[in-house]
Amino acid sequence: MMMTKKYLARSLCATLISTAFLAPAQAGEAELLQKIEKLAAELAAIKAELAATRQKTEVVEKKQEAISTEVARVAAAPATPAAVPVTEAQLDALRKTMQQTVISSYGEIGYNRPRNAASQAQTDVARAVIGVTHRFSEKTKMVAEFEWEHAIASKGDNGEAAVEQLYVEHELKPGLQAKAGLFLIPTGLLNTSHEPTSYYGVQRNFVETAIIPTTWREAGIGLSGTHENGFSWDAGLTTGFDLTKWDATSGDGRSSPLGAIHQEGQLAKSKDLSLHGAINWRGIPGVLLGGSAFSGKTGHGTSGFAANDARVTLWEMHGRYNPGKLDLTALYARGTISNTDALNLTFVGQPTPVPSTFAGWYLQGAYQAWKNEDYSLTPFIRYEQFNTAKSYAPVPQGLGVAAAEDEKVTTIGVSFKVGEGVVFKTDYQKFRLDSSRDRYNLGVGYSF
Repeated sequence: MMMTKKYLARSLCATLISTAFLAPAQAGEAELLQKIEKLAAELAAIKAELAATRQKTEVVEKKQEAISTEVARVAAAPATPAAVPVTEAQLDALRKTMQQTVISSYGEIGYNRPRNAASQAQTDVARAVIGVTHRFSEKTKMVAEFEWEHAIASKGDNGEAAVEQLYVEHELKPGLQAKAGLFLIPTGLLNTSHEPTSYYGVQRNFVETAIIPTTWREAGIGLSGTHENGFSWDAGLTTGFDLTKWDATSGDGRSSPLGAIHQEGQLAKSKDLSLHGAINWRGIPGVLLGGSAFSGKTGHGTSGFAANDARVTLWEMHGRYNPGKLDLTALYARGTISNTDALNLTFVGQPTPVPSTFAGWYLQGAYQAWKNEDYSLTPFIRYEQFNTAKSYAPVPQGLGVAAAEDEKVTTIGVSFKVGEGVVFKTDYQKFRLDSSRDRYNLGVGYSF
């Protein structure tokens, strides 16, 4: 557009000069002057328009330069956890540029093939999750997640449809938030960060599924805070477990004691509420140290129930060192269910009484061996040891069930990421106690 106007201005100048020389032979002096004045006026108008256009262009260029400078500043910030957390004021500034409603999702599909039983190989759409976050204002938001497991959820299928999270959160002041609703309990490393792009291995590790029942959520209220020294904390009062759901004839309790009695916000018994607390420290880039605890009664004053005073207590400690390509992780978790003596007497002869203790730990190491703009390849190894029935409350001799042995599992595999949102995984798992469970796994997952 500017080139066209410059060309027009030059043409008019040429016309003006030509007219000055040719007009005397064709018209009088008065007519010539009139034409010159008209052309001069048109030329002045074009010059003014060109000047205005240049001014607008300069304004746009300045704005683009300012935006580019800010983008470069943000991009230059360290990707690893910083020694000083981002303040709520800074987050608020970013939130102003965000949409009010954000849709998120994650999902995964896995293939498992037992090493010595190829006929038992299976493929499963493990889960698909849709998340919705709506911000009512800069300080108040709603978070919801809806999950479907095993592809089909109907009366005759193994699938499940569930509300994974549903809560509102309000910022009381910078660095302090309150929430109410159904939310994830902040325990361990996996429960609050369990997207397939966030962990190694096709399957979630055993300690954080069998001992800590990921994905574990409760309904209640909570507070959370962050501090400039790198500390963050969570505390809350929520629903807890329901021991009246224990089925001593089923193997569910042996697979995961707490997973067999969690309520997930479904008509949850709430006479006995539970307390939880967690603390984490990220004061050094690439370092995370933390722990959590949860405790509450599980009988809910149920009439005729033999363990109304039973209490579930679960605590864990974790650490992670991730300065760059190297990623080292360790976690220990231990749970107890107290006052189960009388209840287990009612389960005499059944294969799965209530354990009094269950525990587990794991060590994991990963290294990003290769990366370019689009892909990355990260091999890993994990060793874990866990026991879902480490001990039982005493019962008369000859009537009890022997404590289980510790299962020990070694997992070796690799994650191949496409960008940051898609991951392909493969691994091999070796079980020490029951080698029939040795298996090869393949999987694909996404998260956005």
